[in-house]
Amino acid sequence: MSTAEYDRLRAAHLSAVQGALDDHVNRLDWSAERIREHRDSRLRSLLGYARERSMFYRERLRGIDVDAVTVADLGSIPMLTKAEAQGDWDAIVTTPGLDRAGAERILSEQDWFSYTPGDQQVFSSGGSSGVRGVYVWDWDFFITAACLAWRVQAGAERGGAVPNARLAVLTAGVPPHASTPLFAVPTSRGMDIAVIEAGAPFDDVLAAVAAYDPTHLVGYPSVIGRLARAALAGDLGIRPVRVSTNSEPLLPEDRDAIVGAWNCPLHNLWGSTELGVQAVGCGRGSGLHICEDEVILERVDASGGPVPDDEPAARTLATGLSNRTFPFIRYDLGDEITMLQEPCACGSAFARVADVSGRHDDDFAYGPNTVPASAFRHVLGTDPRIVEYQVRQTERGADVLVVADSDVRALGAALVEAMQRYGVTHPTVRVRGVDTIDRNEASGKLKRFVRLVP
Repeated sequence: MSTAEYDRLRAAHLSAVQGALDDHVNRLDWSAERIREHRDSRLRSLLGYARERSMFYRERLRGIDVDAVTVADLGSIPMLTKAEAQGDWDAIVTTPGLDRAGAERILSEQDWFSYTPGDQQVFSSGGSSGVRGVYVWDWDFFITAACLAWRVQAGAERGGAVPNARLAVLTAGVPPHASTPLFAVPTSRGMDIAVIEAGAPFDDVLAAVAAYDPTHLVGYPSVIGRLARAALAGDLGIRPVRVSTNSEPLLPEDRDAIVGAWNCPLHNLWGSTELGVQAVGCGRGSGLHICEDEVILERVDASGGPVPDDEPAARTLATGLSNRTFPFIRYDLGDEITMLQEPCACGSAFARVADVSGRHDDDFAYGPNTVPASAFRHVLGTDPRIVEYQVRQTERGADVLVVADSDVRALGAALVEAMQRYGVTHPTVRVRGVDTIDRNEASGKLKRFVRLVP
């Protein structure tokens, strides 16, 4: 597909997003009862379609009365692992003529983003787990994902659009990652958009953002947090009216810097290439509102059984209600979530989760002892001298790379103490200052915690 052909289809796709956005904004005022009714109806529709069109789900849903099923009945369906989703790709996909080999060919041949003859988009991502996956988004699924990503922000600016709006998108910038098509979406007529590669040297990112002078920022929190610290130091003079973060955990140190620098609404987003968008922050209350009208989340134990909201869960399963081409039903996300029970200041009936701080995959195991990522974050993320960091597990401890304003090697002692609190005896921790930390070439994301590969 030529760039011109892509641009024409992309323009039509964005027009379709604009046409659907009002409906999604109106959904934000739905009652809890209407959300439940809509969700159950969408679930029955998805399961019926998947059973008829997917060889994988035809067998998996055998014996399930898809015409009567509700969210409460999902526990009777086995969970879907990432290994199954990638290993059984051809059996899961519902579109004739679309297979894994063809998807891989599209990825290897495209110089820019593209559409298939059936109007699907193919993306690849290492994800937070570092395991490569190939995903296909159909036309309607992209529209839904874009609306979920942007409806809160669009609703907040209804009737009061910012004049001369300029959106800076700090993301991968290049194929095959889905972040650029999903987040380079205008939320008001006439909004200008600039895509700035998040993985470029930070000085280049800083200069590009300063030159563009955006009214709106969206992108990886590790990058926007660093821009905010530059603003606090007097090195960046922009004044965005709204900030959106996505694709990485929004850590407290980055949130504090963003709020301190610009004091504007901050919308954090939790999503995945598999499901699109799972939850979005409203900018008023804490945490993230689950997109319950299009995504079902289940907190379960190790065997896939439901866990009460006030008890720890082993994993989070997600069912996406919008992607008919490649259905994800009870998919193991790997992320840890905590439900918030108190009403949100915004008044929304959509359930909330706390900001997603990481995955079990971020924790380091040393024999029988496990050191959670939070043990390292508590030391590194709260030190004002540190701009960025990455922790790499070693056999007996960790190697820590830091971009810092001064020598912080002495923090090694605090990290040793933190590991000892979790039962690791005599750990070895090396802290090394660097000018920059490499990001994932495809996605531009910063993987803060790198587990030791056996």
